[in-house]
Amino acid sequence: MSEQKAKKKDVTITINEAWCKGCVICVELCPESVLEMRSGKAKVAHLDQCSACMLCELRCPDFAIVVVDNSKVDQSSE
Repeated sequence: MSEQKAKKKDVTITINEAWCKGCVICVELCPESVLEMRSGKAKVAHLDQCSACMLCELRCPDFAIVVVDNSKVDQSSE
């Protein structure tokens, strides 16, 4: 599983590579061009551009992508 955090925004994108079948839906739908295909799998390429719109996660047919906007996570539970 590959996980990256954004430099400018507090966003984390996790891609479960074992679940990704390489359909390219996430890459094509991303309005910020955050993702790209490498070796037939989706990879995070430009995380600093992520707006946390979550289109990639919502449209992934294999549930292989998780986007967390850490600024919206309840900090009181820590």
